[in-house]
Amino acid sequence: MSKPTHVRPADIHGVSRMATDAILGITDLVETLHSTILRVPSIFGAPLNQPTSGITGLIYMSIRTITILVGGGIGLALVPFMQMLRDRPSSPERDAILAALNGVVGDYLQVSNNPLAITMCVRIDGQPVELTKPALAAAVPQASNKILLMVHGLCLTDQHWEHEGHDRGALLAAERGYTSVYLHYNTGLHISTNGRALADILATLTDAWPVPVADLAIVAHSMGGLVSRSACHYGTLATYDWVQHLRALIFLGTPHHGSKLERAGNWLDTLLMNSPYTAAFARLGQIRSAGITDLRYGNLIDEDWMDRDRFSHADDPRQPVPLPAGVACYAIAATTGSIEGDLQDQLPGDWLVPVESALGAHPNPDQDLPLHEQWVGYSMNHLELLHRAEVYAQISQWLAQLPERLRNV
Repeated sequence: MSKPTHVRPADIHGVSRMATDAILGITDLVETLHSTILRVPSIFGAPLNQPTSGITGLIYMSIRTITILVGGGIGLALVPFMQMLRDRPSSPERDAILAALNGVVGDYLQVSNNPLAITMCVRIDGQPVELTKPALAAAVPQASNKILLMVHGLCLTDQHWEHEGHDRGALLAAERGYTSVYLHYNTGLHISTNGRALADILATLTDAWPVPVADLAIVAHSMGGLVSRSACHYGTLATYDWVQHLRALIFLGTPHHGSKLERAGNWLDTLLMNSPYTAAFARLGQIRSAGITDLRYGNLIDEDWMDRDRFSHADDPRQPVPLPAGVACYAIAATTGSIEGDLQDQLPGDWLVPVESALGAHPNPDQDLPLHEQWVGYSMNHLELLHRAEVYAQISQWLAQLPERLRNV
């Protein structure tokens, strides 16, 4: 097997394209500021989007032209090297950097066909596996008839389930008779886009599994829980068989009703857009991906975001999406508070997701999620949910005591 590589020629190509787009974006921002100052508008009001003219406009146009030519030249020079090393496996360090980058600007990477964009896949032992019977039989020669799918969160990878040499997914699977597989995906895309793709992948995976599938369980961290719920919605619409095999959904710090941090970012966007002198800087905040803005309220389906400006300030636009019928759904929340009722327990939970959002609770009782069971971990932050022993003890207990397929969920 080829030695994993930290950097590929395609990475340099991708970064050069990002740099080109970044320079063009900054040029647009500076020209907008320049144009605004020249016209001296009032402090408050609509932003000006008029380009500069004359010699000033020619300078900005020249910067754009040179940037595009240089960026294109780098790409052409790297083509031979990209072909030479295209089959080299990726190192964990490279995967982690790409995952973080995709979380922040993954939608831009996909739309621009940037080679740094992650394509959703199922991974086993840190490597993607082709979803065919021969490939899966080779990857899991002793496959169980029970599949445990581990779904990571924003800016993370499947390798974040491993801590200090222990793969929590593999440990859970071995303890409860499952075979563990891991989803790897571009967390910067809309949650509904990833949800639909996951529904399709699960259909292919279960059809190609080496033995007939009896049970499927999903353990999902943070955004991964929303992607999993979206997949259940689209899988049900498509009448996929895997939905009938799904026995359990276990959410770890999933923002079912959104994150206050993203809502705060949306307020900042609104404030910056109130003045033509600061509106250009709002573009910097609006670089963040569609996946991140979906976390404002916990969007699950296309209708939650289509035909809307995702940076405008608006009330919760979501359409109700119930939990999958007949499936035991569990939620674990974390809080940095040390004991129940601690002052920190009243703050934003694990600092990223409020406790009430992670537990599916909503100010409007009609929107509460009817979870099978809930559990709160104290003195714990968002990322510690991935590896704390008490979290996995609780998950293991739930998997050991799964009820028969529920009828009234």
